Amino acid sequence: MSDGDGSGTSGGVQRPVGIDALLERVRAGYERIEPQEAYEAALAGDALLVDIRYAALRERDGLISGALVVERNELEWRLDPQGSHRLPEATSHALRVVVICNEGYASSLAVQSLHQLGLHRATDLVGGFQAWRAAGLPVV
Repeated sequence: MSDGDGSGTSGGVQRPVGIDALLERVRAGYERIEPQEAYEAALAGDALLVDIRYAALRERDGLISGALVVERNELEWRLDPQGSHRLPEATSHALRVVVICNEGYASSLAVQSLHQLGLHRATDLVGGFQAWRAAGLPVV
């Protein structure tokens, strides 16, 4: 039910948005990174690669050498520089984090959450792990 003003709201409640629109909105807020650029940034020590894929995918497809493995359900707790459960690598809000999922969808939503924690340099890998592997970048 619409209130007739074209806003898509009724009584202050927003109309649900589909996942494609949500991804588009989230991704408009930051610049995503391509596999080769992420690889070079990690080699130079300018980015922390964080693999959020679940164990079965990591076992099936392998790992990106040097990437931290942090399950998606623990990501915010492990990367929050102010958190009591943070990883040693979570040194500051200025940390450049590249989140990697399997194909580059879940990682975009994860980045939005990291931005809300103040990690404004967080980004994700276009195409995820599959794009990394397709680019011929190192996998162990």
